[in-house]
Amino acid sequence: MAKIALRGNPVNTSGFLPAKGSKAPEFTLVKSDLSNLSLKELAGKKVILNISPSLDTGVCATAVRKFNQMAAGKDNTVVLAITKDLPFAQGRFCSTEGITNVMALSGFRNAEFGKDYGVDILDGPMAGLYSRSIVVVDEKGSVVYTEQVPETTQEPDYDKALAAL
Repeated sequence: MAKIALRGNPVNTSGFLPAKGSKAPEFTLVKSDLSNLSLKELAGKKVILNISPSLDTGVCATAVRKFNQMAAGKDNTVVLAITKDLPFAQGRFCSTEGITNVMALSGFRNAEFGKDYGVDILDGPMAGLYSRSIVVVDEKGSVVYTEQVPETTQEPDYDKALAAL
């Protein structure tokens, strides 16, 4: 299990992010209209998985806003904001914030996603949510970049994630 922190306090996750060069684990998550989206439906596209605890936290919201701006116009690229927030809350956030270049997905129906990606937070006040992480998948479904942010209150490295595309 990976060790991260929340305001300097140690927190454990359920595992480790997929290894660079490995095939990205398949998943099915829920869109804001309650329909499902699977990774295999995005085959042939570059995919950024922006995984975080909740869109209702300042850093998570900032990350979605920044990816929304920075990913605009990137060819053949999809950015996914993945949390355990209910799809209704995700939809409300995206419409209120004018998020059009990021698709919010909820893991509330899929307990395997957090395990497969190693991002379930196991202890501390955010136990049960996802750790702040980035996984970039290429058109062939291979992991080309990962970042598990060591301190939950810090933003991910947007530039490195986008450069991996």
